[in-house]
Amino acid sequence: MHVSRHGRGARASVAALASQVHPVFMLPPLAASAFGAVLAGSFSLGVAAVHLAAMFFAVYTAHVKDGFVDFHVRGEDDDHPLTRAGCRAALAGSSLGFFACAGGLWGLVGPGAAALALPAWLIGYHHAPQLDTNPVTTTTGYPAGIAVSLLGGYYAQAGALGVRSLAFAAVLLVLLTGVKVVDDSKDYDYDQTIDKRTVAVVLGKPAARRFAYGLMGAAMVGVAAFAALSVFPPSTVLAVAAFGVVAAFAARSTPRVATMLLVRGCYVFLAVLVAAVWFQPLA
Repeated sequence: MHVSRHGRGARASVAALASQVHPVFMLPPLAASAFGAVLAGSFSLGVAAVHLAAMFFAVYTAHVKDGFVDFHVRGEDDDHPLTRAGCRAALAGSSLGFFACAGGLWGLVGPGAAALALPAWLIGYHHAPQLDTNPVTTTTGYPAGIAVSLLGGYYAQAGALGVRSLAFAAVLLVLLTGVKVVDDSKDYDYDQTIDKRTVAVVLGKPAARRFAYGLMGAAMVGVAAFAALSVFPPSTVLAVAAFGVVAAFAARSTPRVATMLLVRGCYVFLAVLVAAVWFQPLA
């Protein structure tokens, strides 16, 4: 069985499989899992590592399945490093890895931890072709996966869900949904030709942009409100200021540049939230 479309042998196969690790999209779900563990207070590194591994395999599954569908099934992409057989082998391996980690969570924590991990794999495996043509699911799939990762990371440590973890998950879901609308807008012209119904295609680019920044604004208001209600530490408002600066520049940019700015702004936003929870400098 040949795994790589661009060479033979172990090195080519490993390179083709490694190509499906996309750090820009892989980091946020893993960071959300770690953030969930931090929110729980004292935590077990071993349990955190198992949940992190489960989220890695879930996102890897999503990347392989998306590439397989876009290149081998739909013919949308110009190239893909994996053969059909290589995609199937990678999907089997990543799914096996995920369910092994889910079993580990069940044994270490209980069935609730395994159940909260499962949606991440389901979203990843079914993103293409089931979820990526509907304007709701194609937009919310990735943000929902990150929210689930945070909740799962928290539950794996605490054995239950708390108000703070649910509030942080809700804020990230709304914020990242807004960023995803902007991200999808950059492919507006192409998506129209293949009848891919993103928010930009359904609403039009100007309305979609207003909708996206409305969602991001709502997430920032949510952080401030939760801080005022003492659900979040007071210093989390610094994350609002940091992301607001990035969003202001992004609003004046093209969809492609705006996406790059907003994705990096989300990294800063999450980093400030983690620091605020960990150190609580204004407490």
